[in-house]
Amino acid sequence: MLEDCKSARERWGGVHQLIDRWLDERRELLVSFIELKEACDTEIEAVSKTQIDRFSELLMDYISAGHFEIYPQLREEALAFEDQAALGIAAQLLERLEMSTELVLAFDADYSTPVRCQHFLPRLPAWLDRLAKGLTERFALEDQLISRLHAAHTPQAASQAE
Repeated sequence: MLEDCKSARERWGGVHQLIDRWLDERRELLVSFIELKEACDTEIEAVSKTQIDRFSELLMDYISAGHFEIYPQLREEALAFEDQAALGIAAQLLERLEMSTELVLAFDADYSTPVRCQHFLPRLPAWLDRLAKGLTERFALEDQLISRLHAAHTPQAASQAE
């Protein structure tokens, strides 16, 4: 049993590091969001395409990392632990995450070129309000996903379940 615990720690410790890095990216995204929101509140005409691009790039990178790195790793971990209940919950959560992904893609499209950015600049505060709501829900869903698919399989959680 101790050997199984050690191998699980070795195998899934990398997932923990991946999640930590991703959560650091989340913090960086939030800082960028706040800076952009404050710039909009101060003087929207002074908001540059560069500021919007930086935020949008962080946003797209964060969403992509979730879809192509984090979620698949969490699913693999649940499969390895034969946790069918977690896999069912994950499917439901991932379905709900798609809504905020669509919102992010629409934002990125609206501000993708200088012409589009200039055209949609007056709508930026409303966009940021929509994104704030969507990202708040997304982060809560992702935290549930991490809790159910990863934290439940850590050696500490496994020993508490015994």
